[in-house]
Amino acid sequence: MSVRAQSRTLQTTKILKMDFKVQIQMGIPTELPPKKERSSAVSHAPNRKQILSKEEKQLAIRNALRYFPADWHAVLAPEFAEELQTYGRIYMYRFQPSYDMHARSISDYPAQTSHAAAIMLMIQNNLDPAVAQHPQELITYGGNGAVFQNWAQYLLTMQYLSEMTDEQTLHIYSGHPMGLFPSSKEAPRVVVTNGMMIPNYSKQDDWEKFNALGVTQYGQMTAGSYMYIGPQGIVHGTAITVMNAFRKVLNADEDPGGKIFLTAGLGGMSGAQPKAGNIAGCITVCAEINPLAAKKRFEQGWVDELIDDIAILVARTKEAKSKNEIVSLAFIGNVLDVWERFYKEDIFIHLGSDQTSLHNPWAGGYYPVGLSFEESNTMMNQDPESFKTSVQASLRRHADTINQHTAKGTYFFDYGNAFLLEASRAGADVMAENEIDFKYPSYVQDILGPMCFDYGFGPFRWVCSSGKIEDLQMTDAIALRVLKEIKKDAPAKIQQQLSDNIKWIAEAEQNRLVVGSKARILYADAEGRAKIALAFNEAIENGGLSDAIILGRDHHDVSGTDSPYRETSNIYDGSKFTADMAIHNVIGDSFRGATWVSIHNGGGVGWGEVTNGGFGMVLDGSADAASKLKNMLFYDVNNGIARRSWARNPEAMFALQREMERTKTLKVTMPSIVEDKHLKDLF
Repeated sequence: MSVRAQSRTLQTTKILKMDFKVQIQMGIPTELPPKKERSSAVSHAPNRKQILSKEEKQLAIRNALRYFPADWHAVLAPEFAEELQTYGRIYMYRFQPSYDMHARSISDYPAQTSHAAAIMLMIQNNLDPAVAQHPQELITYGGNGAVFQNWAQYLLTMQYLSEMTDEQTLHIYSGHPMGLFPSSKEAPRVVVTNGMMIPNYSKQDDWEKFNALGVTQYGQMTAGSYMYIGPQGIVHGTAITVMNAFRKVLNADEDPGGKIFLTAGLGGMSGAQPKAGNIAGCITVCAEINPLAAKKRFEQGWVDELIDDIAILVARTKEAKSKNEIVSLAFIGNVLDVWERFYKEDIFIHLGSDQTSLHNPWAGGYYPVGLSFEESNTMMNQDPESFKTSVQASLRRHADTINQHTAKGTYFFDYGNAFLLEASRAGADVMAENEIDFKYPSYVQDILGPMCFDYGFGPFRWVCSSGKIEDLQMTDAIALRVLKEIKKDAPAKIQQQLSDNIKWIAEAEQNRLVVGSKARILYADAEGRAKIALAFNEAIENGGLSDAIILGRDHHDVSGTDSPYRETSNIYDGSKFTADMAIHNVIGDSFRGATWVSIHNGGGVGWGEVTNGGFGMVLDGSADAASKLKNMLFYDVNNGIARRSWARNPEAMFALQREMERTKTLKVTMPSIVEDKHLKDLF
């Protein structure tokens, strides 16, 4: 063995023997660790296109090297150049930690404050290979939804969190930990921004360029804010959506058994669809072009059957229809092939949608028909213009076959993934007669907006920091009890929402929803969130729960996101392209008690198309936590209801008026409703 090889072996052994807490506290290693290769056991992000000039590539290397001491630069510069040239990004694979990446018990983290330890737990959960889509590229879901841009940022962030006191705040600029700044106990412990660009620099190629330079990132929603809880989060929203979509298209005496829901995507968020379909009680046919992603969901129990032959899929679907089965079928292949074959075979599709990552259409978010997974990955890197042409041709063909199915009675809805937006940009036949709106509604327009968000119902979630299943079971029981109590006196307008969520939480454990941290989600309004959280806090105080509970929510919520093609697509007063609500939400949460807050450019339907924000809050059983949760959770929901009410949404006007009657310190401007006759002959 050479001297160099012996040295590398000694370094590796030394790091492996090093205590987990010591590694966290070290941050950037004091000795240059040996070079690491990418693992073949996990899915990897597609190679990004080469968009930087020679001078910009040199700048990217210079930017990456500033994390490390000067005497390492001669070794790291060519290595980072190779990564940039090969993958289109600098991930710094050499600096991946040697310990296993998963959420530990909060007591296992080296920290001066439990709030910092809770954030460390959530970061590691987001990067757990069982949870993350491309864990070695620090991408949690959506193809490019990143926690950090590179491993140096991860190491420094964890080090800062281990040192943080209750009177410091860590500020993170698009993955980069700028540093710990003096603050106060009342301030958030962490403030995160992702992709906050000057407005004229939010085109797709701007993300490609500035992300390659290492100066910004796309945080999606809960990836870059450390609040992703695995596919369970989207399972709930998808289950609610699919259940109510069937209620729209079926007669009152029909159930979804034996009815088909056809969709696509088994990656991070989209991987929830088969499980949601099972909960809704239908046949789910979900296509996925990436074999690794499909097999991962099958092995995790999120899909019942895996099929790679379309003839077998056709036969199995017909059998399931004839037997009125409740089953989820994953097809390894292109969803367009399924749409076209089902039309040819005269298989009626009741519900159709799509959950591929079309917010990221040119870099792995959508795979065109006629190309294999491998061929597409090669083309998007080596011939991006041809790949774009193929994607747009596929989208036009995709829309054409959907139109054929909807002419036969299929209910198709856009699932907020920018499918219709990108199809329209490709020239597909998806526009309404007015050439402004899409011919198919967003699921928020038809279902979640008027039924849930306008009333204040949205994705409230929590994580048991102990990692104990017993704590999760207790939180389920507490939430179930609280929701049942609220339902007794709730208005008729929100009885269905409460009933659906009572059923959800009662069946949550048997549906085996946990991947990664011991987490749960349900839809609740401000009253439900505050009462459930307060009951958790009391259970921690009296010892019923063994450790802290971490509260959060999806950004896909009542107030957190301004997204004209999704979360705020049912805003009709002309303000849906404004982002005041999301900005006010993150600022308002930050001084009302959130443990950490985040605000992002992008998420869901794409870079430059959305502004979205989230929070995390640690409950530790204290009176201080009880006070903060009441104040912050109230604002976090009612800020959005107020905006929706001002847009004249009747459900939101009802919810806001009801809240003002209950909460005398809440005073919000209500709109006057204008009759059409006053406008008829003005112009």
